[in-house]
Amino acid sequence: MERNSRKRIGVVLCGAGHRDGSEIQESVLTMLCLLEEGADIQCLSLNKPQANVMDHLSGAKLGEKRNMMTESARIARGKIQDIASKPADEWAKILDGVVLPGGFGAALNLCTYAERGVDMTVDEHLTKLLKSMYVAKKPIGAVCIAPVILAKVFGEYHPKITIGRDSETAEKIQKMGATHVICGTNDSVVDETHRLITTPAYMLAEEMSEFHPGIRKLAQHVIRLTK
Repeated sequence: MERNSRKRIGVVLCGAGHRDGSEIQESVLTMLCLLEEGADIQCLSLNKPQANVMDHLSGAKLGEKRNMMTESARIARGKIQDIASKPADEWAKILDGVVLPGGFGAALNLCTYAERGVDMTVDEHLTKLLKSMYVAKKPIGAVCIAPVILAKVFGEYHPKITIGRDSETAEKIQKMGATHVICGTNDSVVDETHRLITTPAYMLAEEMSEFHPGIRKLAQHVIRLTK
């Protein structure tokens, strides 16, 4: 595929590590699968502090501060932009789709789901980006716990999304207005009407080989829905 005909997909990161940022394995597999489908990747983040910083060896909370974008640049190899650097409608013209990998940081940094559950809020810049992509009829994917963000932002439209089989989280998703669909790690749920694609990954899996097929399907559907 010629470079100028390739789809450009934004991948939203919020740190480097599943305990306090983006889940690295989910993020890398997302980018790999999109690249294998012929897309170009534009990594995005927020130039803001993480909610907390964790020691990924001991699981202890560290008394330090780290920046989401700086930490995300580890995964992006430095090629990353601040979502707030452009108006949301401009991103919607530049990008053909957006995907949000999971990791607990998605519930801590991109929104307040980890603290407030159903009463959560989503970062204003991310909300504007997602809504602009939706209005432009561009596909949006979300992995692992990140679908709760789609439930909050698009709950009024009652979209179909999944986080796997976790009944407690599924109940909260439905309280926010979305319809939860049970899904295995090797599959994805596609809401054709709203162009939302979700897959459970580490919400259900024990290792990345289990959810690689699910992320591959998500990537395939994201590219399909850009056409």
